[in-house]
Amino acid sequence: MNKICLTLISLSLVSISNAQNVNSGPQDTPQPISAINISVSNVEETTADEFFEDAERNERRGDLNEALILFGKAAFEYNNDKKFSRYGASLLRMSNVHLLLSHYTEAEQVVLNAALKTYSRIGSKSGQMASYNQLGKIYFAANKLTQSLWFYSQQGMLAQQLKNNISYIDSVLGIALVKIKKKEYSLAMKDVDRAELLAKNAKITQFAQQIKSSRSTIAEKQNIKK
Repeated sequence: MNKICLTLISLSLVSISNAQNVNSGPQDTPQPISAINISVSNVEETTADEFFEDAERNERRGDLNEALILFGKAAFEYNNDKKFSRYGASLLRMSNVHLLLSHYTEAEQVVLNAALKTYSRIGSKSGQMASYNQLGKIYFAANKLTQSLWFYSQQGMLAQQLKNNISYIDSVLGIALVKIKKKEYSLAMKDVDRAELLAKNAKITQFAQQIKSSRSTIAEKQNIKK
């Protein structure tokens, strides 16, 4: 199974290195399939869409190896069809499945060698921002905290440029997690406070539980330290 996955990744990387004359402008941040809008005739709908949807279903039910294969197939087909934003989205989902499987090197390489390069080439800052976020998560999980902090910071800078409050708050909370792991609790709390204020001012509620959890973790760690 792993050999098949690695073959699919290699095929994707070869395809992207040969891709020329990209005819796509900046795209929105890649998200799950709901963000992949297909408003063309059935003739234009390739099997890539089916692969992607099947991959999501397998991921939801916990069949991660099968999801990895299907996201790889979707990425390969999207790249062949020159649907580069969807290609990038599939690559990021592949990377995330690798992350769930604790395949940190594979998760990193899919983003660095394919997704990030694709988004840079098509001029998608939001895609680059999503790639930085994914790399922040990967390096955090792999305990490479300096790299994680750098990529979360890059995400935050792009989020500010794009006036994307949700992604910016997400980056601040990512940085806070890194500082907690580095035992820099006072600095981490300042980031959590800033994220909470930003969320309140922007009337964003989706980070409430994460903020609460981070506060609780910091308090617990500080008590242990004492």
